[in-house]
Amino acid sequence: PDLLPACNAEMTTMSFLQDVVDILLQYVVKSFDRSTKVIDFHYPNELLQEYNWELADQPQTLEEILLNCRTTLKYAIKTGHPRYFNQLSTGLDMVGLAADWLTSAANTNMFTYEIAPVFVLLEYVTLRKMREMVGWPGGCGDGIFSPGGAISNMYAMLIARFKMFPEVKEKGMAAIPRLVAFTSEHSHFSVKKGAAALGIGTDSVILIRCDERGKMIPSDLERRILEANQKGFVPFLVSATAGTTVYGAFDPLIAIADICKKYKIWMHVDGAWGGGLLMSRKHKWKLNGVERANSVTWNPHKMMGVPLQCSALLVREEGLMQSCNQMHASYLFQQDKHYDLSYDTGDKALQCGRHVDVFKLWLMWRAKGTTGFEAQIDKCLELAEYLYNKIKNREGYEMVFDGKPQHTNVCFWYIPPSLRSMEDNEERMSRLTKVAPVIKARMMEYGTTMVSYQPLGDKVNFFRMVISNPAATHQDIDFLIDEIERLGQDL
Repeated sequence: PDLLPACNAEMTTMSFLQDVVDILLQYVVKSFDRSTKVIDFHYPNELLQEYNWELADQPQTLEEILLNCRTTLKYAIKTGHPRYFNQLSTGLDMVGLAADWLTSAANTNMFTYEIAPVFVLLEYVTLRKMREMVGWPGGCGDGIFSPGGAISNMYAMLIARFKMFPEVKEKGMAAIPRLVAFTSEHSHFSVKKGAAALGIGTDSVILIRCDERGKMIPSDLERRILEANQKGFVPFLVSATAGTTVYGAFDPLIAIADICKKYKIWMHVDGAWGGGLLMSRKHKWKLNGVERANSVTWNPHKMMGVPLQCSALLVREEGLMQSCNQMHASYLFQQDKHYDLSYDTGDKALQCGRHVDVFKLWLMWRAKGTTGFEAQIDKCLELAEYLYNKIKNREGYEMVFDGKPQHTNVCFWYIPPSLRSMEDNEERMSRLTKVAPVIKARMMEYGTTMVSYQPLGDKVNFFRMVISNPAATHQDIDFLIDEIERLGQDL
């Protein structure tokens, strides 16, 4: 109540916002300070009891509001900390952060040029540039920023289905044959999630076998397509993965493109995690064949370090997205406006309200140039190789798959001394399963670092180390290894 737009509240507002900015700047500095904890961990019931989080009828003072801000950040995970390796999106980019602040202050919606002129133009420019980097001539095609890779993948399924059966938009699934989609057994769960949401059904997503490195096996894909055809199903989409979530594997896109062409199936590439490698001359060969895709998911908020969220779906055919999704809402997309209506992009989105996600990517790209992103990505891949070389022959470590990682995912087991001389049997497996979760829990309680673990197929819990924070160094990798050994010695 003491702040703008209250009468004569300019001074109070300015000093309040200044205080908030000071709190944020202290947090930013702490995020990069290796002597601070990555996390001040409390169990949910402890945090609930320790503070009063409830909403009340009466307003609180601004002092209390500032305290709320401090408390929230006190228990926040420092995802920008150079020793936070838990997710595919890590790091804290200063230009990206500034852009996010500006976006929030401008507080507009992405549906029309009328209310977001610069942002709409920047989306147009940035998406075209991304399509150029995928390799589509002149950056032709279409695209949209969506609330994350799962939604981008769902858009791809929606558009692929519409391309094959446009009547589905009005008549629904009852009007068309039983569709099937294909993706690798290592692909992201969002492909099944999209199939469930679109009424295609998770049973209609056929998982294709992978080799030991986690890459889709093209001959198995072709076999399963023929099998589906024989059963009278209609194959409508293949989702290949460029950078799988756990192994960081790149599916063989050229072979998959040949199969999609042969059977006239929409080819989607989920490059949510690996798409950033297109920025690197040294590593982009891993996506050879991506230019033959009909659609591509690419999340700059992962490997490129753009603040969350920033995910793009790119589509090769122009106009398809519009006809698939448009509803012609006359109160928003009036046809008699005084400017070029092609810039009113809102009707091709599934959302009505859409956050401005493009500005942070655009501003970072301006600040770094493509070469800056390239240097950042090359550095992260070099760190992953350093980790791999350090542990591949080290006592107490076993790699989950052989050979140097293709992305920054390094997957390994830590074998405590007590298990090292045991023979490989059920008992050893069941004890090994428990190692990573205990080490992870101890890491969080000490607050020193965070790294992810999971089982996969017949493989029991292993660590999945990923690097996407350009602030990380060789010393941080060394620290992680020392920490795993310190916390796991006695297990």
